[in-house]
Amino acid sequence: MKSAIISIRLRNFLLGVLASMMIFSFTSSITKTDFSFSPLVPSARGYAKVEKSGMKIFNINIRITGLPEVNRLQPPRRAYVVWMVSDQFITKNLGQLHASRADFRGKLKTSFESTSSIRPAKIFITAEDDPSLDRPGTQVVMATNKF
Repeated sequence: MKSAIISIRLRNFLLGVLASMMIFSFTSSITKTDFSFSPLVPSARGYAKVEKSGMKIFNINIRITGLPEVNRLQPPRRAYVVWMVSDQFITKNLGQLHASRADFRGKLKTSFESTSSIRPAKIFITAEDDPSLDRPGTQVVMATNKF
């Protein structure tokens, strides 16, 4: 009788731990995807990571290496702009991407962080003359597949 009570308590405890782990995994999920190869910037490589944190806030982190200076593109532009597209096809300007020479070999590296209340389905980068646009131009430099 005493061992049956202990078994039931142990089972309930383990079920509670399992349920907590499942809930935690759903509330702080991380999705990472690489940017596709781009003939416009063939040396550039990178990824975008989206993490849901708490109450419908999505943290977006981007890391890219080998991105040329924006004024060296054809045609030259003034800024790289990061965009996201939601599942409802809402396109949002997340901000300007700034490249810096951080590598001892002179390879350009950049990182970008932003937050959104809408879950991104896709992220892409354009080259623009005006970084404050509310619609992307046609010169898409890099893009992820759908998350």
